[in-house]
Amino acid sequence: MLTRGTTTARSAVLATAVLATTLVLAFIPGHRGWFDVGVYYGTVRHWADTGRLYDYVRPGTVYGFTYPPFAAVCMLPMRLFGWHPAIAVSVALSAAATALLLYWLVDPIARRRGWCRWYAYGLAACLCGLTNPVRDTFSFGQVNLLLVALVFADRQLTSRQITSRRWRLLAGVGTGLAAAIKLTPALFIVHLLLTRQWRAAATATATALGATGVGFLIGPEVSRQFWTATLWDTNRVGGFANMSNQSLQGLIARLGPQLPGRTLWVAASLAVLAIWAYRLHRATRAGDSLAAYSLTGLACCLVSPITWVHHLVWMLPALVVLADAALDRTRRRRWWLTLCWLLQLVVSSGMVWLWRPDGRDLGTLFGGSAYALVSLGLLIAVPIRHRPDHPDPPAHPAAPATAAAPKALGRRPAAVG
Repeated sequence: MLTRGTTTARSAVLATAVLATTLVLAFIPGHRGWFDVGVYYGTVRHWADTGRLYDYVRPGTVYGFTYPPFAAVCMLPMRLFGWHPAIAVSVALSAAATALLLYWLVDPIARRRGWCRWYAYGLAACLCGLTNPVRDTFSFGQVNLLLVALVFADRQLTSRQITSRRWRLLAGVGTGLAAAIKLTPALFIVHLLLTRQWRAAATATATALGATGVGFLIGPEVSRQFWTATLWDTNRVGGFANMSNQSLQGLIARLGPQLPGRTLWVAASLAVLAIWAYRLHRATRAGDSLAAYSLTGLACCLVSPITWVHHLVWMLPALVVLADAALDRTRRRRWWLTLCWLLQLVVSSGMVWLWRPDGRDLGTLFGGSAYALVSLGLLIAVPIRHRPDHPDPPAHPAAPATAAAPKALGRRPAAVG
């Protein structure tokens, strides 16, 4: 049982962490001025006024709308808001998605380990808010966290905690909507197929096709333009060598223009997909659904031709899996926890901006592509455990005294064997 002094101490620590995080976020360089909200806001107004969607370019830039028409349909309500309310809605939606995602990721770990749940959740929220991908998603006004929440909502619907058949029937809807809004999450439909979640895969496919059909019904001309021309025009999203592009394609482009970039990217992507399929199979056999979904998120970021830093919010679940597994280590536990803190520091640092895309040196390779290398390392080495979300088995009846000690501390007994 928690004493009043313990609660007060935790409240003080959490308040200090929140204050420190707020100050860092307020004064750290790299605020993006809600650039992408500006693109969305201008695009839907231009579409409503002219009937044209993909010829809009934000004034003073070369950037326009690059998502499928269904994404623009979802953003049409922005016409009802002024500029500042549109920013507020964007921030509120991303905050809600982050809160849900953290609850799904952190709360099961806190319950399983017997931690104080609100304290663990608050500290995890601070660490999450400091990461470069989350900062950029909020600062740009991007939709990435909403997409991650949609996909992981499907994971929740297929989990053992959901017993209602009515809710389970909705599994796949979130993945289908995410794939219709932005193409990269479509790999999660392949994930459902490879893990033999046939109903969820069918639901996701039908949802994605239905949502795309809605885009055709509302904007037939712009839909034809997107699927026949705009989708294949890579010049609309910027150069591959841009330091913000932390995909395999970006890493290869920064190695040198003399390389056969497309051929090398295809070969590297096939190798990554093979690693992903193998490790996904292992995670599925072990019953580690969080590791399985985390692996797919990492593969999405690596094989996509363009993976801006803010897209790397898909990396967050893998970092949680690694930290949770590090706490279970009995040997070299300190080393594993040090690795977790080091990765947190790297992903929060913004270090990729310290190099130039034309550097062609080891600094550009390892520093300028640090996030891509972290994603690749996690894909290869993120721990897979046997049914980590299942409750610990009861202690052996021959050793009641051993099981009683941890209970007295408010913690679960360690699993036998």
